[in-house]
Amino acid sequence: MKLVPLTVLPALVALTATAAPQDDAAWLRAKGTQIFHDAFEREEDGNLAKAIGNGWNSATADRVPQLKQADLDDGILKIASATKEAGHAAHIHHEAGFTDGGAIVRFRFPGENRGEGLQLGFVDRDTNPGVHAGHLCYAILSPTSATLIDQKTGVMNLEIRGRRQGYLERQEKLPADLEALLKTKSHAVPFKADTKWHELVLVTEGDEMRLSLDGKKIANHRSEGFAHPMKRWFSFLVGSTVWIDDVQIWRVR
Repeated sequence: MKLVPLTVLPALVALTATAAPQDDAAWLRAKGTQIFHDAFEREEDGNLAKAIGNGWNSATADRVPQLKQADLDDGILKIASATKEAGHAAHIHHEAGFTDGGAIVRFRFPGENRGEGLQLGFVDRDTNPGVHAGHLCYAILSPTSATLIDQKTGVMNLEIRGRRQGYLERQEKLPADLEALLKTKSHAVPFKADTKWHELVLVTEGDEMRLSLDGKKIANHRSEGFAHPMKRWFSFLVGSTVWIDDVQIWRVR
């Protein structure tokens, strides 16, 4: 049998042989409706929760009103988290509202700090009690990996969170059954961060979440929390620095 060589991607991503290419940006545009778009062509109004404008809200801005964590500069949202001072990474969110759908984001790590990363995904503060702060599901980009995680039925489930917390505080190994359960709630792939601009697409369809970079699917995972019926917020969680140039939110259903 003649072997077909794998396509070599740019340095940003190491794509595994099992991850078939899929253009989820095209899927959103063909099947969905754009419900929000922001190109950030304006100036921010101060440092407080609603300073970014256009419906954005920063859940951590009012903790440190003297510090600017979001700067609108030449059409770019430049986030610089005051994590130490605020006691929390910068959390910036916008209304969404879909069951299946997702977001298209143009982003860049500016290289201003070590360990720059980005967590983005979906929240429902109106969900039934049992999920800490309504955290549903996220993609997490670190300097070396990209992870898809179901937090609703994993680490943010209050029963699981309560059971897990004591072991974390004591720096003890989790019980085997809890560790095995949590492993089913996330999936990580190799990732090499750089300082170039990239287009990221994050979607949920039924119980599947998919992550694409520059038109290539790099990760997908199935977990029951991804099927949550209402993703009310789209949010960024930034512990260091990241630049955002454009955000689109799409609803398929």
